[in-house]
Amino acid sequence: MANSKQFVVIGLGRFGESVAKTLYSLGHDVLAIDMDEDSVQEISDSVTHAVQMDATDESALKTLGLRNFDVAVVTIGSNIQASVMITLLVKELGVKYIIAKGQSDLHAKVLYKIGADRVVLPEKDMGVRVAHNLVSASILDFIELSPDYSIMELRVLNEWNGKTLKELKLRSSYGINIMAIKRGDDIDISPKAEDRLSEDDIIVAIGSADDLSNLEDILIRKK
Repeated sequence: MANSKQFVVIGLGRFGESVAKTLYSLGHDVLAIDMDEDSVQEISDSVTHAVQMDATDESALKTLGLRNFDVAVVTIGSNIQASVMITLLVKELGVKYIIAKGQSDLHAKVLYKIGADRVVLPEKDMGVRVAHNLVSASILDFIELSPDYSIMELRVLNEWNGKTLKELKLRSSYGINIMAIKRGDDIDISPKAEDRLSEDDIIVAIGSADDLSNLEDILIRKK
C-alpha cells in the first residue's frame, strides 16, 4: 500500500479494538497493546502485532521503538491517570501524531496540554453523528476512526436500487469501500461484487475524510 502508515493502539476496549482492526484492514501496520491477555489474544489475528503490556511502564514501552510509528491512539479513557501518563510517555518517545480518548472537557484539556494532537470525546462525538444524520436522511450514522478515515452508514439511493456493487463502481465513483450490507436483521460483512442492492438495504461504507465529505455533499443536494 503506497500510503501505508504505522499505528500503535493502546487499550483494546470496544473503541480501541474497532480502530485497530479497521486500520489493519485498510492495509496499515498496527501494533495493539493492552494489559489484558485475553484481549490481546483475541485481536492477534486482526492486527500486525499484539502485545500484552502495562503501557504505563516506561521501560517496557521503550523496547517497542515507538519513535518509528506515525500515529498513536490512546484509548484508555476510564482510567484518567493511566491515560495521561501513557499519552505523556508516547509523546516523549517520539510518536509523530497522538490521538487520545477523553472522558470530559477537563480531561481533554490536560491531554492537549501534555501533547495530544487530537482528543476524542465519545459523548460529544455522538453529537457529531447526530448532526450528520440531520443534514441528510440517507446518512444514518457517522463515526470518525482517525483524522484520515471514517465510517458512514447510509440508505441505498434510488439510483443504486437493483444494481450490483460491480455495476455501481462505488470505489472509483465515490472513493468508498463497502464494509457491509444490512438487510433487515441480516448483515453481510463481506459483500461480493455481484451482490445486488435493494431500496431497503443499508450499506456501511469506509473511506477517507475527503471522499466521505464529497459523498455527503452529494447526499445533501439530493435531500
